[in-house]
Amino acid sequence: MAQEAGTTAEPGGGGGTLPVVTPLRIVVGLCLVAPFVAMLWVGSYAKIDPTFIGIPFFYWYQMLWVFISSGLTFLAYKLWQHDQRVRRAARGGEVK
Repeated sequence: MAQEAGTTAEPGGGGGTLPVVTPLRIVVGLCLVAPFVAMLWVGSYAKIDPTFIGIPFFYWYQMLWVFISSGLTFLAYKLWQHDQRVRRAARGGEVK
């Protein structure tokens, strides 16, 4: 049996489908991609001013993204766990 693009069949041949791309999964992806985009766009932070407690912008901006990245990664993890619980419940599995 052929599947439509963007869907996945339920285990056990139930015939129902769950969408692969959901708004929640898009948010998870954006949370994980944002730090890479911010750090790879060097022209946006390759300057000295404004300084923060004597540290040039170039350095403190990157250090700030360390904390932002960890927060976004944690958020993505929690959203992914929620998504997996919802999918397990939709397939009739146990929800922990």
